[in-house]
Amino acid sequence: MNKIFTQLVESRHFRQDYINPKYEDLISPSQLPDIDKAVNRIKKAINAGEKILIYGDYDVDGVTASTLMEQALKMAGVKEVEIMLPDRFIDGYGMSSRLIKHAKEHQYTLIITVDCGSRNHAIIDELSREGIDTIVTDHHECEDEIPKATAVINPHRHDYEGAEDLKNLAGVGVAFKLAQSLVEKNLIKKGQEKWLLDLVLLGTICDSMVLTKENRILTYYGKIVLEKTKRPGLKELMKNAEVRGITSETIGFRIGPRLNAAGRLATAKIALDLLRTISATEAARLASKLEELNKARRTEQHSATKEIIERLEQTQEKSPVIIETGKWHEGVLGIIAGRLVEEYHQPAFVLSEVEDGIFKGSGRSFGEFNLAKALEYAKDTIEGGGGHAAAAGVQVKAKNLDAFKQKINEYYDSLNLKDQTRFLKSTADVDIVDLKDINLELMENLSLLEPFGPGNEEPIFCLKDAFIVDQRRMGESGSHLRLDLKGKDGGVVKTIAFSAPNDWFNLNEQIAHTFLIKPTVNEWNGVRSVEARLLDILT
Repeated sequence: MNKIFTQLVESRHFRQDYINPKYEDLISPSQLPDIDKAVNRIKKAINAGEKILIYGDYDVDGVTASTLMEQALKMAGVKEVEIMLPDRFIDGYGMSSRLIKHAKEHQYTLIITVDCGSRNHAIIDELSREGIDTIVTDHHECEDEIPKATAVINPHRHDYEGAEDLKNLAGVGVAFKLAQSLVEKNLIKKGQEKWLLDLVLLGTICDSMVLTKENRILTYYGKIVLEKTKRPGLKELMKNAEVRGITSETIGFRIGPRLNAAGRLATAKIALDLLRTISATEAARLASKLEELNKARRTEQHSATKEIIERLEQTQEKSPVIIETGKWHEGVLGIIAGRLVEEYHQPAFVLSEVEDGIFKGSGRSFGEFNLAKALEYAKDTIEGGGGHAAAAGVQVKAKNLDAFKQKINEYYDSLNLKDQTRFLKSTADVDIVDLKDINLELMENLSLLEPFGPGNEEPIFCLKDAFIVDQRRMGESGSHLRLDLKGKDGGVVKTIAFSAPNDWFNLNEQIAHTFLIKPTVNEWNGVRSVEARLLDILT
């Protein structure tokens, strides 16, 4: 093992069962509420030859969960399964009235939701009156009273008493636990369900779930499955995205954005069809379409972000929560809110006028400010909304915008939060003096800990007393900084900082500095070398 890697394992107190987890250590799905009720209703549907309608969501978690649920039901013997996804621009988030109409017209008697449904009491009640049963599988925050469904499988129910770690599951993770239960009840052949783990990996990483015990196991094996995936669509998408290895970075910045682009700018059905297709020709067509949509998404995002930042720079009045309104593409609001969090180190909502007098938007947060609770506090000012602590959606009437802004910031102030920026600061795992140890062996060792994410952050290393041997500006505008750093042992590592602060340029090369870095593998013309992203300069 590389010396730096050994130090990292010791500093994070990693045990062997974390580095090489066992699939058999997954928590039994029986710990989830209503799981037996759900399995019994699915058994009844199989025996009666019922058609089942899956209702999902338009993000990566929802699309992967929908695909997984369809495959699991077919493995269990369901003959007719259909997937219906909401349209971001028509339905918004969650179950819509279009679902009721569609289910009645096509004579469905059982609906299974994935990644939604926990707050759709009225829709589920209406379906029940029409003789249509609903099984909810979800991971979003619940109200005190759950819907009157056949089963509500959600570890965030207020009466949940199972394993605490299951609360970290993504929507696709909850769907997988139902598939596991179908295995335990001998409806699916044991081992078949493992081929669903590539979907669990994608949904879990893209929904930024905490990668602790259960999710560590699921994503560890999901990475193995994705590396040899049988899905033509994923193979084609990864080829277009130039994915050369399965890491949290390639999932989060290459695969995920392309799958999400469909639901953001057009229809999530494009991403769904890509995951489900068995045709190589169709896979190539759909992957190409997603590539086009992702490019359009970047253009929309950059234009809107530039406009908002320019406006904020001229704003005199500052509030603890940034809330910006305008007329931007609805599909990129969440990304922009995240960008504002990065830029200003404040929670942010970005809302766009989607129709006369109605604004829809997304929020992003960090630290101890919980967006789901903030929206609950401001519920009298909104038409609808919900989500997680760090990400949420909301709909507000134009006449209530000022009241909404006041309530959200009032809630923030009421918490008396201290030094929230500490949650965004980079801290080093290991101090390094000998730069020759930053090599390919280290990168191979670090890959054992993939995928990285919340709860298993990508390691950060502190280069102590390193000298700059070369520095230069890069990029069209010269805003990126390239530094070649030399350690006491003579080892050199090349680093780059994108959009570097002005005071990082023209550093004194005659004195030693301390740097925070994340090492990466660079491959050029078949030659692999180790470089690094420069995160901070401490001295």
